[in-house]
Amino acid sequence: MFLSLIQKRRSIRRYLPWPVEKKKIDVLIEAALRAPSSRGFNPWKFIFVTERDLLKMLSVTKEHGSSFLRNATLGIVVCADADKSDVWVEDASIASIFIQLAAESIGLGSCWIQIRERMHDNEKTAQEYICQILNIPSGLKVESIIAIGYPEKRKPPHAKEDLQYDKIYLNSYGNLGLVE
Repeated sequence: MFLSLIQKRRSIRRYLPWPVEKKKIDVLIEAALRAPSSRGFNPWKFIFVTERDLLKMLSVTKEHGSSFLRNATLGIVVCADADKSDVWVEDASIASIFIQLAAESIGLGSCWIQIRERMHDNEKTAQEYICQILNIPSGLKVESIIAIGYPEKRKPPHAKEDLQYDKIYLNSYGNLGLVE
């Protein structure tokens, strides 16, 4: 079941105008909160954004790579407390992908928007911009925004033969023993 889920999951950037139902949002909340966390610190926090005006404002978080959020009907801002865990980036990233896989499993499309270490413009970071809009406290770091909605159309899965098997090694770097 998991393999079939990851085989068909694709990044979706075009969405139908249908809102995500509360029942499905509850599934995404549970998936986020079930994400594994180093030493069980759970440093993450999640802001579920459904207001159209806020999604529109968040869609200009970066010069490139966030505009499609304007047409999503849900955005999930994934934050973490860097003081609570030295591996907050990893924990927030795992939670982000759990959200994406859960979205796929319930018929929604999603796309990751990288925030950490990205700029909003020449003077302000994407982090600063988002924190202003959503009143995020200074101690939290924003890792990503996951755009979610009903896909305008489904993309076909990547073909198995197109996977980059040349990046898999057996026992030492460069030894292609597993895929020869």
